[in-house]
Amino acid sequence: MPTPMQPRSSAEAPAPPLNGTRIQARSVSQRVRGAGRVLDDVSLDLAPGRLTVIAGSSGAGKTVLLQTLAGLRAPTEGAILHDGTQPGSPGPEFGFVPQEDIIHRELPLHRTLVYAAGLRMPAGTPAEAVTARVDRVLETLGLSARASTPVRALSGGERKRACIAVELLTRPRVLFLDEPTSGLDPVTGAALLRTLGALAEEGTTVVLTTHTLADLLRGDQVVFLSPGGEMAYAGEPDALCGAFGVGTVEEVYGAVAGGARAERAVPAGVGETAPPDAGRTGAPPSPPRPRRVGAVRQWALLTRRGTALLLHNRLSAAVLAGSPVMIVAMFAVLFRAGAFAPAAPDPGSTAMIMFWIAFGVFFFGLTYGLLQICAELPVLRREWLAGLRIGPYLASKLTTMLPVLALADALLLVVLRALDRLPATGWTTYGSLFVSSVLASAAALGLLASAAVTEPAQATLMLPLLCFPQVLFSGAFVPVPRMTGAGEAISWAMTNRWAFEALGSGVGLESLWRAGASPLGRPLLESYGDSFGHPAARGWLVLAGFAVLFLVVTWAVLVRKCREGVVRSRAGR
Repeated sequence: MPTPMQPRSSAEAPAPPLNGTRIQARSVSQRVRGAGRVLDDVSLDLAPGRLTVIAGSSGAGKTVLLQTLAGLRAPTEGAILHDGTQPGSPGPEFGFVPQEDIIHRELPLHRTLVYAAGLRMPAGTPAEAVTARVDRVLETLGLSARASTPVRALSGGERKRACIAVELLTRPRVLFLDEPTSGLDPVTGAALLRTLGALAEEGTTVVLTTHTLADLLRGDQVVFLSPGGEMAYAGEPDALCGAFGVGTVEEVYGAVAGGARAERAVPAGVGETAPPDAGRTGAPPSPPRPRRVGAVRQWALLTRRGTALLLHNRLSAAVLAGSPVMIVAMFAVLFRAGAFAPAAPDPGSTAMIMFWIAFGVFFFGLTYGLLQICAELPVLRREWLAGLRIGPYLASKLTTMLPVLALADALLLVVLRALDRLPATGWTTYGSLFVSSVLASAAALGLLASAAVTEPAQATLMLPLLCFPQVLFSGAFVPVPRMTGAGEAISWAMTNRWAFEALGSGVGLESLWRAGASPLGRPLLESYGDSFGHPAARGWLVLAGFAVLFLVVTWAVLVRKCREGVVRSRAGR
């Protein structure tokens, strides 16, 4: 292996088995909405088994070129060819590592890779084969000693290698990486480039972008873009400085920024038509694609992984444990015991107790759902490219959420009854209250909000915006019959209104107020109108409809986000 600061020369090592992918760009130009033309007439020929480094100043179009070469963006003009044909949907032979981490941080590294392998490797792969493949990849990347370490405890360089490990699980023929050495110290960055160089020597076509000067000398080929997205140089690393008449890589950046171009930036023959296997004499044809993991298997894997992540995520555990405690403490402080006593009920307190139960269970579902998607969007996008369907993904979220929310709702009702904040009635009443509570907490608004934002900080900002309307337009503080026409229209879209009414109907507020001796009963009943005069099942039906609606919109939002920048969509995802 050459020293870190020396370019690798093909003459110094035996010829690798050419099982990589030949990538050609023919007069490719690219326009991006809001940025205009970011690539201008780029032509390239990337041979199998070589490490290509794409460089240039910020805004030169490095990431756009990488995505275009990978087939994730359709060129505005020109063509991209993979082994002589246009790239199709990414398969197991394709690897792409974006700048963001594409693995969860809560679980140990080995377990994280086992879950990733279960989603990516062919359907029916035995568990022993999955484990063996994970062990082999960890050994290849020098991570065997860190197999039992949680991903969050890995160093920056180790996390980069862990992300690469995910891509190597399916033995890709081509590997694209967007700034893999960004944020790494020079020693760690050099070690990572040596690892990528070794992968290239084994036959994988490796293409990466970089801002690190030393990386330009560690590949087999350098592609240098000008600020306007034109190709200023493409060739051997050791000829880079000489092509611009300068002595250092730093001066190359200055020369290109000043408008300099190498006299021969494009290798000869790039623009010529080449047969699909040009440069790959004797290489076997691509094997047929293996059968991918089915929807049920994906759901089962994702549910197991989601449960494991929940148990290992301290923030989620704190929210799930803290929310019920906070709600119960609020009830104990706000309301006196015995509000539902049949002989002398307290109408005002009974209405407020029902409302705060409705809001409490809504808050459980909202806060838990807000943590579910936005933090793992980069992971979802990459797994979607690898064949993950959005339907099983959302189903796994519900499967993980519902038992936890149902338990929290049940505990809330049990504790409130024990504190005498709920009536001493039979199983029918409490069954109704439980169903109303579960449907209110599982309305999926939190999942929709989590899918709509791009990072957890935005989800935190969404919390008060989603809670305030649910409080104001629930019909508890201002009964729906007393609202303006606009207010009543808005209340129809509030899940908290339907939960409040279903809970009130289930506990029998109307009959309690009508039969009670309190002088407030009848006036309060008149102000609420028929809010509690309908069966609780009416509220259940509306809440279930909202849940379905929110899930459908969440599915559409996630599909759109996963397809951003991707040329071809796959049916069923």
